Amino acid sequence: MSLVAFLGAIEIGLVFGLVALGVFLSFRVLNFPDLTVDGSFPLGAAVAATLIVHGVDPYAATAVAIAAGALAGLLTAFLNLRFGILHLLASILTMIALYSINLRIMGRPNVALIGSDTVLSPFQGLGLPNLTLKPLFAGVVLLVVGLLLTRFLLSATGLAMRATGSNPRMARAQGVDTQAATYVGMAISNALVALAGALFAQMNGFADVTIGTGTIVVGLAAVILGEAIFRARALTVWILGCIAGSVIYRLAVALALNASFLGLNASDLNLVTAVLVAVALILPGARNPLRAMIAGRKRP
Repeated sequence: MSLVAFLGAIEIGLVFGLVALGVFLSFRVLNFPDLTVDGSFPLGAAVAATLIVHGVDPYAATAVAIAAGALAGLLTAFLNLRFGILHLLASILTMIALYSINLRIMGRPNVALIGSDTVLSPFQGLGLPNLTLKPLFAGVVLLVVGLLLTRFLLSATGLAMRATGSNPRMARAQGVDTQAATYVGMAISNALVALAGALFAQMNGFADVTIGTGTIVVGLAAVILGEAIFRARALTVWILGCIAGSVIYRLAVALALNASFLGLNASDLNLVTAVLVAVALILPGARNPLRAMIAGRKRP
């Protein structure tokens, strides 16, 4: 694998680390299966790209994209909590609606950002090539977001949110407003995914209505890989595992596609993704039969 492909995989892995953190928050912390991310990722890209093209400051455009993602998460939570729609179905409804909304926002299937200022523009005068600047910038953003998310989840509000996902009935008995915790968690989750979409569009120079396809699979793969690698269940380790899982996943995809002896092409990306996710799902449980056998032998 060439240096260009390696750094490109690192860059995309770091950007999708934000998606992994969002998926971790909804699936693991809130226990809320959320497919909205397939729509909120291109939503962040669409909002940021459209505003930038119309002359809005890239950082302001990114902030608006984050807010748009939070609204998407709130809509999914509202459909579930207010109308009793199953969380999975509520997220699918929001995801489907966002496809048309993204088209409305962009006015066409894709928006090019070539020649426009982006969040990277202020740093391009430092003498670093884009090949190095992009992963560095994405890494710094991901580090800051990871620290803020860790601090939040260790706060009283974060503990209430974790209790809501772990045992909502017990949480309500302790005076936790589980509905408010769900609203906040879903908003933050999809805001992180929209931030990833906004950064992805600005780093790659375009926003497309189809870039969100399979986002949930990538996010889940990162979370599962992280859990398989880092077996500890401490919060900080979990978050580090999500980030590491995202980077490792993208490197594995890049290696598979660049391995000439495998004979894979770019069109085989979905196949590679499916295989990697299947392996990630199988590995954590691969030790279970052995553990059961050992446990059985220890019993009197």
